[in-house]
Amino acid sequence: MASDKVRIFVKMTPEEKSRIRERMSEAGFKNLSAYVRKMLLNGYVINLDLSDVKEVLRPVWIKQNKSDKEYARYISSSEQACRQKDRGFLPSSD
Repeated sequence: MASDKVRIFVKMTPEEKSRIRERMSEAGFKNLSAYVRKMLLNGYVINLDLSDVKEVLRPVWIKQNKSDKEYARYISSSEQACRQKDRGFLPSSD
């Protein structure tokens, strides 16, 4: 079965390869092919440092996660109560 991908070979010095690997790592890429494709097609890679934003939003995410879990527990307990009521285990509220 033929592959639809082609190979491109580039000659460079060991120093150039080292610089490319450094820049690749700085941009957050672990795969050289992915980095080179991105650079060749787009000409640049924008790498944003959002660690400060993540730290600011962490309490919001934790609070939201806790709310989601509480809501899920409420839904689950309500569903169980409805099932028990349908089976005649709980008195009806009529």
